[in-house]
Formats: sequence, C-alpha cells, structure tokens
Amino acid sequence: MNAHPSARERAVVRHATAADAGAAGRAPMLARVTAELASTMDADVAADRLAQLLVPALADWCVVTLVDDEEPRPGRRRLRDIATWHTDPALRAVVAEYAAARIGAMSEHAFLLDAIRRGELVEVRTGAAVALKGVLHPGRVHGLVDTLAPTWLVVLPLVRAGRTIGALSMFGAARDALGHDELTTLRQVTAAAALALDNARRFRQQRDVAEALQRALLTEPVEPDDLEVVVRYRPAGESTHVGGDWYDAFLQPDGATMFVIGDVAGHDIEAASVMGQLRSMLRAIAVTTKDGPAGVLAQLDAAMRTLRIGTPATVVVARLEQTPEERERGVTRIRWSSAGHLPPMVVASDGSVVVLEARDHGPLLGIVPDSPRNESEVVVERGSTLLMYTDGLIERRDRDLRAGLAELRRTLERVGDEPLESLTDALVAELPADAGEDDVALVAVRLHPQDVRAPHDDDGVPDDLAARAQVTVAPDAAS
Repeated sequence: MNAHPSARERAVVRHATAADAGAAGRAPMLARVTAELASTMDADVAADRLAQLLVPALADWCVVTLVDDEEPRPGRRRLRDIATWHTDPALRAVVAEYAAARIGAMSEHAFLLDAIRRGELVEVRTGAAVALKGVLHPGRVHGLVDTLAPTWLVVLPLVRAGRTIGALSMFGAARDALGHDELTTLRQVTAAAALALDNARRFRQQRDVAEALQRALLTEPVEPDDLEVVVRYRPAGESTHVGGDWYDAFLQPDGATMFVIGDVAGHDIEAASVMGQLRSMLRAIAVTTKDGPAGVLAQLDAAMRTLRIGTPATVVVARLEQTPEERERGVTRIRWSSAGHLPPMVVASDGSVVVLEARDHGPLLGIVPDSPRNESEVVVERGSTLLMYTDGLIERRDRDLRAGLAELRRTLERVGDEPLESLTDALVAELPADAGEDDVALVAVRLHPQDVRAPHDDDGVPDDLAARAQVTVAPDAAS
C-alpha cells in the first residue's frame, strides 16, 4: 500500500478543499441575502437591500432591474431600474442618473436586453466602458459611463419558474473581474433574489387589485340637508394585505339614514371580495325590508348562511330616527345594533363623549346565524357627532384594545368641536400606527341644527326622499 498520495490524488484533494472553502465563503452571503429579502414584501425595498448587500462585497456598483408583465408593444416588455448602489458615496447619485437614462438609450444589442432575452449570464471582462458605450445611443449617458469608468461588467437575469422577472447588472472599476467562485456565489444570490422579488411583485399585484376593488365599493355617502358626513379609508402598510374594512351611508324608503361600519376577517383579495358581497346585501336588505338595525343584521346573517359565506365579519348598523315632536325639541335618536364590532362614540354638543356600548346585541356575523339580534338607542341633541370606525384606528402593536379605546375617547374630547373634516384628519393622523399596521375605515356624522343647511352641495338624496328625510317613525326592532 502506497503511503504517499500521487500528484493526481493531491490535486483532487486541493480541488475539494478549495471547493469547500468557496462554499463556506458563499454561505454567509447567501444567508444574509435570503434573510434580508425575506423580511419585506415591497419589491423596491428588497431591491435596495439586495444592491447594498452586493456592493462592495462583489462589485463596485450595481443596478437592479425589474421586468413588468405589461408589454408596451408586442415582443417588448417594459424594464424598470428600481435600485442602484455604489461603494463610493460621491458616485451614488451618478449611478442613479445612469440608471434613469440607460434604458431609453439602449440599442437592440444592449447587454441587459441580451441577458433578459437569452436568460443567461452576459459578461465583459475587460474594456467594459468602451463596450458599454457601444450598445448605448450617444448622449448624456455616455458621459455618465465615462465618469463611472467600469472595467468589467456582468449581467445576470433574475429567473423564477422559467420566467425572467428582472436582471442584476454588476460593475467593477477598482477590482479584478469576478472569479469562478464569485460568479457561483452571484448565481446563487440571483436565484434567491428572483424568488423574493417575484413574491413581492405578486404581493403588490394582489394588493393593487384588492385595493382597487375596495375603493370602487366605498362610494360617496349620502348627505341629507341636516347632516354632514365625512368618511375616511386608509389601506394598511407593507406588513399586511388590503382587508375587508368598509363604511356606508344610505337612506331607507321612509327617509331615515342608515350608517354602517364593518370589517371582514382576513387581509387579502378574498376578504375584499366578501366585503363587497356583504355591503351590497346589507344595502338591499335594509332598503327592501325597511327593518331597523337589528332586523337588518339578522337578515344578513341568515343570507350568509344560505349563500355559504363562511368568512366572519363584525358590523355596526346605526339608524338616525326622528319624530315630528323630536324635531321640535331639537333632538334625534340613534338606534344601533352591533355584531361584535367596536362601540361607536358620540361627541355631545357640550363636548362630552359617550361610548355606545352594545348590551347583548349578538355575535359576529357568520358565526351563529340563528342567534338573536338586539339593539339599543340613545337620544342626542343636534350638534352632536357620531363616530363609527374599524379596529385599525385604535389597535397597534404597542397598545392593546382597551388602551386604544381610551386614547380615542381622549382625542375626541380634545378635537371633538373641530370642523368634521379636521376632526377625522386628526384621528387618522394621530391614532393608528405610523406604518399602517391595519386598514382604517371610519364614518363621522355631524347632526347640524335643522334650521341650518349642512356645509355641502351635492347631498345624493333622491328628490322623492328629500322631503321626509330624518322625520320617521321607528320600525319594530327585530330580535
């Protein structure tokens, strides 16, 4: 047995040792990229993080490009350079300017286009500045290339499930071209980046569709002459999808005004779709049955069971009612029923705040369809303000529900006499989390004295209901 390894055996050992060392060196970079990109669902943020991880580790500067799905003309998909970085802070603005100019200046032979078309790496190991200007139409971009002075470049397509979703352009100026191990690392990084960026892109597409659907359903509220109605909707930030929050305000056939605030469980396009169904059904039930709040919620719960809508939702329905005698006294009754929703609040004309607690009104919608629905009522003076809202207004990671309700009440005591637009703006600006942890929807109603027209022009009230709006006799409460 030969105790001394041959030259061939020694070469194999050296190669294996080098491969192990290269893999060990690549692992931390890949782990960092994966962790950083997995922590955000915003493609722009992910691209910025990617660029700053790769520079200066593997290049002196880089540009991250995404490919939009839409084709401005057949066979040509739109490219967007969404992130840049340079190891020299003084040249970061130059790289950003280059990225803003280069796509419009590219010829059909541009390295970026070539890499995207072929789905393969494109590399220029020497003379990159001259080569780059050779595939860019003359203009300002040539001067920017001269300033950046790349000596080598590598363009790697970002491929996900066989589809090129973008590209990573890497440039060197003060370092040698990438070696075999570095290119292997870069290929692994682009695979991880493609997955993260594609997930972020799909997230944004779903979010955009859901938000468009939600905003399309949140129509302008009706405003009878003696009421001022202000609504607000703010979608959640990066951390969650669009959900099923909604508000509504409409007239019943007897002229009474109904206000609704609701929140469908979930944070995606399905929740937004269910929200649209519930909002439409509630409107139809309220108008056709002429029921009060409890009756409307009972009918809606039954309809959900019949149509097999299994997604739970919280809802408050409030109805403003007034007899001729109450009109003479300058008061109005608010009759409301809650299906597991947060309590409305009333800012009285003297500035005090009343919380409209639900006493055994019934559970969430979609949980126990046969559960009895009850309601309550309160008489308020004209000049009072009714506020209905979803949990995104008061809940935050650093504040529980009870503390949020207390903070809302204190804020209303402080700004309750402000004009209604200013009041609602203050609530949305001050109370929710800054990053928008959850959707926020609210409807605020100010009951103006009935000898004074409210400050709005188009009230949306049909002519045949205008004469009897608000002067109503309450229908029987359902239970």
